[in-house]
Amino acid sequence: MYAIVRAGGRQEKVSVDDVLNIDKVTDEVGATLTWEPLLVVDDGKVISETTELDGYQVTAEVLGEAKGPKINILKYKNKTGYKKRLGHRQKYTQVRVTGIAAK
Repeated sequence: MYAIVRAGGRQEKVSVDDVLNIDKVTDEVGATLTWEPLLVVDDGKVISETTELDGYQVTAEVLGEAKGPKINILKYKNKTGYKKRLGHRQKYTQVRVTGIAAK
């Protein structure tokens, strides 16, 4: 059984005991997140109608914070002496999916 959920502006395919990184949320470690699924696949049966999906809920436990890879940015213009170095490292929240069940 797996589900497609919207987490942090992206859609993620999740199943029970999956660990994934989502955009940073303010919840503390050990807190429980709940998502409404966009699609549920249960033993080959695809459920995508909103009336049937209202009965399903995906729960996840917050494990902690994580960081993405460092991205280096270099801006340069020829013959002007303009150089600029920037860097960025996205912060994520690591969660473990604990259940996909009907309400």
